[in-house]
Amino acid sequence: MMMTSKFKLLLACTAAMTALPASAQAQTTAATNGLDIAKKMIAFRSVRGPGNQTPQLAAYLKSVLVAGGFAASDVTITPVDDTAYLIATWKGSDAALKPIVLSGHIDVVEAKPADWQRDPFVPVVENGYLYGRGATDMKLDAALAVATLLDMKKAGYAPKRGIVLALSGDEETVMKTSSLIADQLKNAEMALNIDGGGGQYAENGKAEYFTIGAAEKTYADFQLEVTNPGGHSSAPRKVNAINELSAALVKIGNYRFTPQLSPITMGYFEGVAPRQTPEIGAAMRAFAANPKDQKAIETLAANPGYVGQIGTTCVTTMVSGGHALNALPQRATANINCRIFPGVKPAAVMAELEKVTADQGVKFSDVTEGSNPTDASPLRADLTGAVKTAMGKIRPGVPVFPSMSAGASDSMWYRSVGVPSYGVSPTFIKQSDDFSHGLNERTPIDNIPLAIIYYRSLLTDLTR
Repeated sequence: MMMTSKFKLLLACTAAMTALPASAQAQTTAATNGLDIAKKMIAFRSVRGPGNQTPQLAAYLKSVLVAGGFAASDVTITPVDDTAYLIATWKGSDAALKPIVLSGHIDVVEAKPADWQRDPFVPVVENGYLYGRGATDMKLDAALAVATLLDMKKAGYAPKRGIVLALSGDEETVMKTSSLIADQLKNAEMALNIDGGGGQYAENGKAEYFTIGAAEKTYADFQLEVTNPGGHSSAPRKVNAINELSAALVKIGNYRFTPQLSPITMGYFEGVAPRQTPEIGAAMRAFAANPKDQKAIETLAANPGYVGQIGTTCVTTMVSGGHALNALPQRATANINCRIFPGVKPAAVMAELEKVTADQGVKFSDVTEGSNPTDASPLRADLTGAVKTAMGKIRPGVPVFPSMSAGASDSMWYRSVGVPSYGVSPTFIKQSDDFSHGLNERTPIDNIPLAIIYYRSLLTDLTR
């Protein structure tokens, strides 16, 4: 796909205005390479299951890294089940310093071509956007990180602290490779997760703010089960497994966990409040000042975009019951999916739900897979300072503050082994353009040249 004239002009203008110690031509080339790598990555169907091309994608990236100056022995690909993960090591001059990990993933969520306007595995650049599965989550960011490392190598940069590029192969599913990588790199200084954080464009295209992802909620699934002897439907009994389970689910649906506030969510609310409607902004300020403010709680809880920021949430996601149309149900089950505030243990949440239902006939069990409770990462001055410096070079005046993710990422596994992890993706996107995991996924290509500048500044500041 040919680049649009708009993109070429953007590359040239960005290269001319940057103050980084590299030629304008080199920066333009790096951005062009980043887009090219991203397009080739999107073309690999790196989806779990039959035909998973994640190992082939890892092999492609290794070839790019080796061609760009990495020793073949410093880029390893490890097969795991039907997938694989890649680790590329750029050794630092001071072996005593712990390395910085640049973390991401190269697998994507399933996408069915019949449902899309464009084939999800055929990259398209159109109207200022890169389309394709992974354009947002997160093949573009991985491509730009690779392009930046190659650009730094070509420019002769010699890091004092080592840099490790770690790309997992099943982050979107069971996270087995994510856990293996984190255990292998548990001696790292910190992980820079390029699959988290990020910037917000207003609907008019203006950059509003940028967040550093310093925490994420814990994912948990709890199964509720009610059993009964059953019998003929013509002879109903007072106790019915489906009815009993339904009553428990209604209680859980009406329940609200005690709202919580952390330094990270306080910083987020204070930072984003000025950019909200007067009602939402006032509620954010009030909640940051007093997490017991009932008016603020009601306002934020009523907003799907912010209810997850004020504490633990639990919702019913699946229900199954009965075995025949003409029989009383012998068994009924439901899944409750919870997103738990950092620092709170899943066992405590399940126990609280048991108290809410107040029914010994409802059996609870933790059926969570691929999750690990972790506390927030400390807001280190070296990290926040480097991010603000890098952001200032590409989007001067855009405010930077911390955030907590309601979803799960590879950061969870680094934090579980004692490595602080931070979401630092420089990608900006409108809320109306965010189709991660959805149809017609796309990301504005004006992010591409700016991301190269940002990544280079961030990595230089943290490794020199």
